[in-house]
Amino acid sequence: MPQPDHISALGTSHVAELDDDLREVFQKCVEKLGFIPNVLAAYSLRPNKLRNFMAMYNELMLAPSGLSKLEREMVAVVVSSANHCYYCLVAHGQAVRKLSGDPELGEMLVMNYRVAHLDARQRGMLDFAWKLTTSPELVIEEDRTFLRGLGLTNEDIFDLAETVAFFNMSNRMAIGVDIIPNHEYHAMSRPAPIELSP
Repeated sequence: MPQPDHISALGTSHVAELDDDLREVFQKCVEKLGFIPNVLAAYSLRPNKLRNFMAMYNELMLAPSGLSKLEREMVAVVVSSANHCYYCLVAHGQAVRKLSGDPELGEMLVMNYRVAHLDARQRGMLDFAWKLTTSPELVIEEDRTFLRGLGLTNEDIFDLAETVAFFNMSNRMAIGVDIIPNHEYHAMSRPAPIELSP
């Protein structure tokens, strides 16, 4: 059964109606990915908010950090798993598959990160992400002390908390306006199927 065939329940702006800077971003997406991510298309309804969203995303996920790009994507998936955010699970699950080269890891993080064989640092980060998402009022100094014991600096803990917070916001936006992931994400970064002999 196919997923719903829309970008967002609220519609989008037509690309031709957007300012040059946003049209250029969308063109780069097409050149690099082959499509415009639906989250960007959905945000085009409010162009200035799209600019702010992209700036925040790029700073969190692509800028230098003590957290690797894979670790940040893993956090995105675990937060999205807690929130049952279909869009982000599909899109960031694909990013985990790509960055790790391990499609099974992506699936485990989507369903239940606790079954994955992770090192202590990754496990601690994802436990913190889950707790900050599902019961933020229970986060205390001992949680930060534990992360420091795993080698995270104060700057790393800041980046971790901000990534968790961003994806909680992003999940709620995606769910609130019913953003549907691009069909292409489902097949990306997966091994070729094994051909069985007749």
